[in-house]
Amino acid sequence: QVQLVESGGGLVQPGGSLRLSCAASGTIFSIYAMAWYRQAPGKQRELVAAITHGGNTNYADSVKGRFAISRDNAKSTVYLQMNSLKPEDTAVYYCNADIATVTWTTLHAWGQGTLVTVSS
Repeated sequence: QVQLVESGGGLVQPGGSLRLSCAASGTIFSIYAMAWYRQAPGKQRELVAAITHGGNTNYADSVKGRFAISRDNAKSTVYLQMNSLKPEDTAVYYCNADIATVTWTTLHAWGQGTLVTVSS
């Protein structure tokens, strides 16, 4: 099957930076859009940033100018560079990808989540 494994979360002070990574593995034929979502305590999961296979991006208004999403198609990996972090960015961050498998199944796959805590 398919797995998405995130890494890079942790504790950072306000104004600091973190880089999240998410690597896809398994019976993958092609990966279409990839995205990062986040869910803060007591809130709904929200889209943070998304990127198409060709590199077109879109961002939530709350992170524009501070976060940057990128991908390495050869490594089946998506990244989220987070700068000028604020306490309100504290959340569990989830990787998401639309994946076509070698058996011609399309999956909307999720990672297990990685916790980002912004606090002094």
